[in-house]
Order: sequence, then structure tokens, then C-alpha cells
Amino acid sequence: MSKVTLKGMTWNHPRGYDPMVACSRLFEEQTGTAIHWEKRSLQDFETYPVEELARIYDLIVIDHPHVGQITGEKCLLPLDVSGREAEREALKKGSVGASYPSYLWDGRQWGFPIDAATQVQAYRPDRIAKPAATWQEVLDLARKGQVLLPLRPPHTLMTFYTLSANRGHPCQTEAGQLIDPAAGAETVEMMREIADLIDPECFEMDPIAVFERMALADSPIACVPLIYGYINYSIEGFRESLIKFADIPVAGNLGPIGSALGGTGIAVSAFSSHPQQALDFAYWISGADIQRSLYTSSGGQAGHAAAWEDDAANAATADFYRGTRATLEGAWVRPRHDGYMAFQQRGSDRLNEGLKGKQSAAVIVADLNRLFAESC
Repeated sequence: MSKVTLKGMTWNHPRGYDPMVACSRLFEEQTGTAIHWEKRSLQDFETYPVEELARIYDLIVIDHPHVGQITGEKCLLPLDVSGREAEREALKKGSVGASYPSYLWDGRQWGFPIDAATQVQAYRPDRIAKPAATWQEVLDLARKGQVLLPLRPPHTLMTFYTLSANRGHPCQTEAGQLIDPAAGAETVEMMREIADLIDPECFEMDPIAVFERMALADSPIACVPLIYGYINYSIEGFRESLIKFADIPVAGNLGPIGSALGGTGIAVSAFSSHPQQALDFAYWISGADIQRSLYTSSGGQAGHAAAWEDDAANAATADFYRGTRATLEGAWVRPRHDGYMAFQQRGSDRLNEGLKGKQSAAVIVADLNRLFAESC
């Protein structure tokens, strides 16, 4: 019998690529199935049509907001196949926050979380003794030139989501207006205030660009209040300076809740010539055993609670998992309907245009509500 070789697509960062390659080597040793991984830039990864990828690759790393679109396109295989119920129940119980159910759509499971993430706080422990506890503390640091915030689309919209939900006004995830106009305008004004205090280059920076600048030995940046956590930067020696991660600074009185959920899941192409082998890999790499061992030791940011609770995984990453767990558990799941991904880009662009152009907060929110309604 000829050897089976699968093709996989992930994103171009050590966190997204290195664990997939390392785990695939072990999977080949155990099963004889080889997997060749390719990668795309973070920006391309967030926007490239999943259907086009599914026609090329057997395995695809996806974001959960894609599930409505891919369900309509019928380009992925549902993973809730008969006979593997016990395995799925174990994965569900091992979900960190809403990571597992975020890939459930229209009654089917379209991905398994392999990487759990949400907007958290990053800080330099050699610059400040402890992370910021409140949004006011963030503003105080920003006035000293010690804060960055990624505002390149879609991260502007993610910050809008997080600040709104953290203050008790979570955005709508189904048909209707995105947010109450008055509450939305308050969030825009909060974003305008901090945007005016930080480097305007933030509008062109994604999380990786922010971390790379923050990790420089002579960087004055002490705090990034809302940013998708990247575990690699909390590993000693990964960059010049260590970055630690903590729960988000609160803007209201509800604790570290409402952060816009991120992370990635493993999905299987509906066009794969080897669906059984691809399914086997998806179940295997998302399970507790591999997640808390080879996946994490290879630079991955695990999606399973077994790794988040593991002493060795936390010791190796300056307590990344324990330091951000409360924020992850209280994270908010973005809209996932077919049409949402286009809104995510348009909404982010509209926010950036309004913030940079000093436009009326009420007008910006009215446009966000209109664009969201049109997407549903």
C-alpha cells in the first residue's frame, strides 16, 4: 500500500507553524501518514477564502468566525462523525472558555481548537512591577509613552468589541444593530483617547509587529492593554526581552470579561482524497496528551485545558496560561454568520477611518450598525 501524504495550511509564525511540523513528524512515525505544512502571512491567514484553501489542502487551520461561511460553501467536513463521541466529549470538557463551542455551527462541529487565544494584556516586567489593573492605569502609562496598541484591521474592531463587552455592553452576534448607539459612541471615545496618546504607526501594526518592537532591549514600551497573546514572547530567549502576559485591565466593574475570542482550530477539507487520515490527525493533535506535551514544547499555544493547567507548560512560559486564564474563560465569541468576515474588514476600516479623521463617534457607530445589519 502506497504511503499517504496530506497537505496542510497554517499561518506564518513559530506559534502557528512549528508545532504543526513537530507533531506531524510524530504522527507519521505512529501512523505512516505524512503531512506537508505550508504557511501564509497573518494578514492573509485572516482574510483568505477558506473554500480556495480547501481545494488545495487536506487540513486547514481556521478562525472560528469563518464557520458560517464555510458551512454555506460546504468546503469542510464536519468532524462530529459517528463512533467518536467519547473523544469529542473529552475535547469538549477540555475546552478553555468557549474555544470548543466556537466551532459549532448549524448543529455540526467544523473544527477542534488547537490554539486558544483572546485579547489579553502584555507587559514588560523589567519596565513595570505588575500589569495594569484598570483602564485608567493604561492611560497613565500611555501619557508617558509606554503603551502600544495594535490597530491594524481587524484588531481595531477587536478592541471595540472587548472594551464594549468589558463595560457591560457586548456587541450583537446575530441580526440587528451591532451595539446600542450611546454605548458604542462611548467605546469609540475611549479608543480615540488612547489612540491620540500612542504612536500613530499603531494603525499599521498587527500583534506580531507590536511584540517585535516591544521585545527590543531598549524599547520603552511597558504595556499593551489589549492584544492577542503570543506565548512565544514569554519564553526566555525567544527575543531580546521577555514579555509577560496577564488578564486585561478592566474598563468597568465586571472583572476581566468580554475579551474578543481568537485562537485557531484544525479543520478537514471536504475535497480531501484522504478524509479518514485527515480526520484522525485532527482528533489526535487536539487531544489532551499531545497538546500538553509535544505541541506546547514545540512553541505552540495550546487549545486544551490539560496544557493550560500543566505545571511544566506554565514554568516554561512565565505562567502565560495561568496569568491569562480568567480572561480566556470570560471571553466573548464573535459573530459567525455567513457574511460576517466581510463585515469584520469593513467595520475595522470604518473605525480606523473615523479615528484617524477625528470623526463623530455617533456617525462612526451608526455606520458600524448599518454595515453589520447589511452583513446578516
